[in-house]
Amino acid sequence: MKRPGKLLGAAFLGLVLLFLYVPILSVVAYSFNESKMVTLWTGFSLKWYGELLHDRELMDAAWLSLKLATATAFAAVFVGTWIGFVLARYRKFRGSTLFTAMVSAPMVLPEVIAGLSMLLFLAMQQLIGWPSGRGMLTIWIGHIMVCLSYVAITIQSRLVSMDQSLAEAAQNLGATPLRVFFDITLPQISQALIASWLLAFTISLDDVIMSAFLSGPGSNPLPLVVLSRVRLGLNPEINALGTLFIAAVTVMVLVNNHYMLKRERRREQEIRQALAGNASLGGADYSAPAAPSAQPSSTSTRPIKELA
Repeated sequence: MKRPGKLLGAAFLGLVLLFLYVPILSVVAYSFNESKMVTLWTGFSLKWYGELLHDRELMDAAWLSLKLATATAFAAVFVGTWIGFVLARYRKFRGSTLFTAMVSAPMVLPEVIAGLSMLLFLAMQQLIGWPSGRGMLTIWIGHIMVCLSYVAITIQSRLVSMDQSLAEAAQNLGATPLRVFFDITLPQISQALIASWLLAFTISLDDVIMSAFLSGPGSNPLPLVVLSRVRLGLNPEINALGTLFIAAVTVMVLVNNHYMLKRERRREQEIRQALAGNASLGGADYSAPAAPSAQPSSTSTRPIKELA
């Protein structure tokens, strides 16, 4: 018989899962609703997916957001990896506390303040002549600023937990720091890099506040278009678009988890093979000196016979 505490915990977990996933499942379900009223089910239909494909504004906004999120993720991972490497390897240097605070500031700073500061900074374009106006470039810069802290902290945490014996051995054998990073450190943090890329991609794809401050004519990302349409009323095309994004994100997460599990199993198998090889070598070394002692050679008994 199960304990009341376990039953209560299972019930609480079930309620939390329902609270999290029922809204998502309702979006998926009503995307196949035939009625234009998103809260009234009248029958199964795929017509809203066809309407979505012919909605030029939504498709352009979705394509812009995908390009923006992809570019932001690559840039944030590239820069954030080096920042995380500096934070993990060079902890004690002049100004390290200030540098760490500056890296972590965008995580705790309200995004409204960050967006306003970026908007004021871009107002200096009259002095420096760059950028020429608000658009995809300015949104991209703002999204990188938002995502950079998350990537740097993730990479730093992975680097701190790593075993440094391989890197130190490579340096003792004459490898340069750059080669040690690309040949030893980078493969070991590959899972953290993938997780950071997905995190930055999701944050950029979902960002509203920074995009609202930095967007310009003809450069409205998908969250801004969806928000403007929801204010006028719920639209079944939004449900269809949300279902497509949910499916895409689910596939990405499943592929990433499969890759990480496969890589972890391969690493465990390599460790077991290495341990088995060490054990066999140890057994051979142990049995080698035992053979001469079991059967003494004639040269070892000759002095005894001569003395006799």
